[in-house]
Amino acid sequence: MEIEILQAEPAGSNKALGIRGASSKALTRVQLVNRIAQMAGPTKLGAALAALTEYAGASGYLLVRCDLIQEPGLDFVVSSNWPFDLVRTISGLVANDYARSTELEKCMSLLQPNFALFPEQVELPQSISRQFCTLNFNVGRTRLALMLIYEDGFILSADRLRDVGLMTAYMRSFAEASVQRGDRDCDLTEREIECLYWIAEGKTSDEIAVILGISRNTINNYITSVMRKTATKTRSEAIAYAVRNNLV
Repeated sequence: MEIEILQAEPAGSNKALGIRGASSKALTRVQLVNRIAQMAGPTKLGAALAALTEYAGASGYLLVRCDLIQEPGLDFVVSSNWPFDLVRTISGLVANDYARSTELEKCMSLLQPNFALFPEQVELPQSISRQFCTLNFNVGRTRLALMLIYEDGFILSADRLRDVGLMTAYMRSFAEASVQRGDRDCDLTEREIECLYWIAEGKTSDEIAVILGISRNTINNYITSVMRKTATKTRSEAIAYAVRNNLV
């Protein structure tokens, strides 16, 4: 998984975020499209996100995988130019917000700018607003969130934010497509991957059997095969393995 976290400067420094001065000119939509068109590749996601952040008028970006936020460590981070300490402290905030949302709310929030406040105990760089913006979107079955921080008093454009959400999904799709099944450590069948997807969604063997139209015993056999191929001992371990390797 691609993870980019810049830690060149301390959390209180604007230099770490490359914050624009008041005289900087924002990119136009045409300029943005032209720039993004030259970055369509899995290794250029960070550069594309920097351009999208500039277009939105924001100061820093954090792209996360929502399905990994509950896991220990920083594997939930896809790409970021936030100060490292801020990235490390934000996971709990995002996890709680995501857990409180229903499936319908998650669906309705796609590509809709959502604004929230950092807790008072979170230390922010100078001049950065305590308010941040989140854009949720899906790439295939992968659920992601782009979080933007910006200067105090700056008003983000809703139209530009929607453009940013769509283009971030577009750029991330190249990274997803670059993971070829032939490069994986195990060789799961399509049916086994289907079962993995549904148990990752919280479905029981009986529920998956109804969804796929096959018996409960067959479902259990598929899941047993998955755990054998992935060298995992429980369904939770198999789900974690599948998420980390972009199998679901």
